[in-house]
Amino acid sequence: MNQRFETIWPWRRVGAPALRFLLNLPNFVRLYWRLVCDRRVSLWPKALLLLGILYALSPVDFIPDVIPFVGEIDDLVIVIVALRLFIYLCPREVVREHVHRIDTGG
Repeated sequence: MNQRFETIWPWRRVGAPALRFLLNLPNFVRLYWRLVCDRRVSLWPKALLLLGILYALSPVDFIPDVIPFVGEIDDLVIVIVALRLFIYLCPREVVREHVHRIDTGG
């Protein structure tokens, strides 16, 4: 990328990962849905994912929302950790298979 362009628009370099994430969000949703429906994925990762989502939707918090900043992002952190652990605990070959199918449009 042109150095002059980056000097004028520094946000392009910083915002690129977030933009890539947003553009790939439908594929992430497809991947998680396929893995949840796949019988080769054990019940434990699925239960962990469900618990993380239920915690985020629940009005009960470990850290109250009245605590500035920390209380407001604890739900987000728990959901992100649950999503990452879900993928980590799924069999790698099953994850690769679904990623390949999504990439090829299958």
